[in-house]
Amino acid sequence: MPETSPLIDLPTCELNKLEEIADLVTSVLSSPIRREKLALALENEGYIKKLLHLFQVCENLENTEGLHHLYEIIRGILFLNKATLFEVMFSDECIMDVVGCLEYDPSLAQPKRHREFLTKTAKFKEVIPITDSELRQKIHQTYRVQYIQDIILPTPSVFEENFLSTLTSFIFFNKVEIVSMLQEDEKFLSEVFAQLTDEATDDDKRCELVNFFKEFCAFSQTLQPQNRDAFFKTLAKLGILPALEIVMGMDDLQVRSAATDIFSYLVEFSPSMVREFVMQEAQQSDDDILLINVVIEQMICDTDPELGGAVQLMGLLRTLIDPENMLATANKTEKSEFLNFFYNHCMHVLTAPLLANTAQEKGEKDAVVGSTKSNTICPDNYQTAQLLALILELLTFCVEHHTYHIKNYIMNKDLLRRVLVLMNSKHTFLALCALRFMRRIIGLKDEFYNRYITKGNLFEPVINALLDNGTRYNLLNSAVIELFEFIRVEDIKSLIAHIVENFYNALESIEYVQTFKGLKTKYEQEKDRQTQKLNSVPSILRSNRFRRDARALEEDEEMWFNEDEEEEGEAVVPPVEKSKQEDDFPDSYEKFMETKKAKESEDKENLPKRTSAGGFKFTFSHSASAANGANGANSKSVAAQTSPASSNGSSSKSTALAPAVTAPKGSLVGLVDYPDDEDDDEEEETSPRKRPRLGS
Repeated sequence: MPETSPLIDLPTCELNKLEEIADLVTSVLSSPIRREKLALALENEGYIKKLLHLFQVCENLENTEGLHHLYEIIRGILFLNKATLFEVMFSDECIMDVVGCLEYDPSLAQPKRHREFLTKTAKFKEVIPITDSELRQKIHQTYRVQYIQDIILPTPSVFEENFLSTLTSFIFFNKVEIVSMLQEDEKFLSEVFAQLTDEATDDDKRCELVNFFKEFCAFSQTLQPQNRDAFFKTLAKLGILPALEIVMGMDDLQVRSAATDIFSYLVEFSPSMVREFVMQEAQQSDDDILLINVVIEQMICDTDPELGGAVQLMGLLRTLIDPENMLATANKTEKSEFLNFFYNHCMHVLTAPLLANTAQEKGEKDAVVGSTKSNTICPDNYQTAQLLALILELLTFCVEHHTYHIKNYIMNKDLLRRVLVLMNSKHTFLALCALRFMRRIIGLKDEFYNRYITKGNLFEPVINALLDNGTRYNLLNSAVIELFEFIRVEDIKSLIAHIVENFYNALESIEYVQTFKGLKTKYEQEKDRQTQKLNSVPSILRSNRFRRDARALEEDEEMWFNEDEEEEGEAVVPPVEKSKQEDDFPDSYEKFMETKKAKESEDKENLPKRTSAGGFKFTFSHSASAANGANGANSKSVAAQTSPASSNGSSSKSTALAPAVTAPKGSLVGLVDYPDDEDDDEEEETSPRKRPRLGS
């Protein structure tokens, strides 16, 4: 057939022409132009109704061959993808005959009974009677067309995917119309809500009402954004959230499941709307009946062994507590308000199963999960482990996204210690969840957390788990090593020192990775740096002042020296009154060096005592300690300690834990009193290291 021909001439619609018509319809599908022409011809001649009349004749005569040809013809017409033809085929007058034609697939031994299903099995449920006949007709039509697309027509091949795009659009626009018509009928929706929240409504009726809303919300996804906004605002105004709160607390599993689906539509549409409702509700209700607490309890009490519902609810909770979708306006910050509310009213409900399953008897520090104070607490079974894993996933999310709220909660509840009890779980995935929680905390590189971990010795359960895992090369092994590797690479000094000082003996045998040796190296390098820092006190005197050592000093020391050097001509040591002491200073220094060298080889056993400021306090007995300075109450005694002079002749400060030097009686090592000023006081309180002050 030439494509340039103006129209397609259709064969007369008779029984003996059905094969010819089927061949024609099938042949045009490969050419868009010819499809258009055939559709136009079918529309102009009212051909579809004639074909459906022939179908009734064939069925009465049990003409199987004719019925098979009609199946090919009707299927081909659907694939023409023309909305005007669909309007005819899916009208009340024609749709059941179209379904009838599609029952006689030539590839099937027996025809399917689709019409019987649509007329007898499928029941149209009206939760509230729908008086609008046009709306009823539209609902029936949409259901039947959806049935044709999903059930009757075979799944289109890759080459046929676009053949039914108009059919999809037809269903889409029908759903939009249905939602719009229902939304405009406020009397209808008000009645639905009234029955849903009425205590007198029986369970079957309530189940139908909830399922209606679930489908209603599903249809609403077809709306344009602005129309969807109006739709959900209408539902909110009518009281969808209080209704959900009642329904989600019911015993019926089906009702709860449908209510969860509706809640997910609302959270996805506007988390802020849900948050606002919950915060307003908190001012009038107890914590137990708050919507979010109802959701958390549903998550915790999910009876499904795979926790399908709990996983869905956990996702919704995460959306609600995600600061990324919280608004900040000029008047208020939703983030701070909602997070304050959540941590005050809801967090204890979320963490209750975790705290209950990690409770330890006072005498048992290493109690495993389940061996808690009471045998009635959930054992370490698979379902409990999965629930705890979900809770930990949510808490890990909080650590990443909520700064001080979760930090305060972890510190106050000693939460990390409780979580790390789960490292003993027989379920490796749960141990990994506990480890991931700790890894996120360490990943923040927050010194508050680091101090909490070192003070509580919280690496111990992790290292025990690594050692208990033995030589097995598995995910737990890799995850623990990655944790320590992160600490090494990021050079988190406080944690490195804690690990090496407390656990290196247990870890040094692990040589298949260099992580632990690397931690030891970092620790020793830091120790050397501290030694060098203490040894870098300048000792070469030129023009009554100290000159800085040639070695590079750390930034804080450089600033410290620069402050003293700003005033030209002044000594680096704090200002003292011009006296005989200053004139005799070089002689005193020489005598001091002689005394020091004499003491180099002596055993040094007395350790320095740590001061509250974090430095070390060295005490020397000296007869001049009470004699110097008119202000005895305000004067400070600063002890000087030296170690062997370095090769460039500079004196050095003592390292931490270096042995104390005991000054011989009458030597020049010891206490020198200077008049106090406020700057000196501040420096002594804030700086853990002090320069030795030397004098006669």
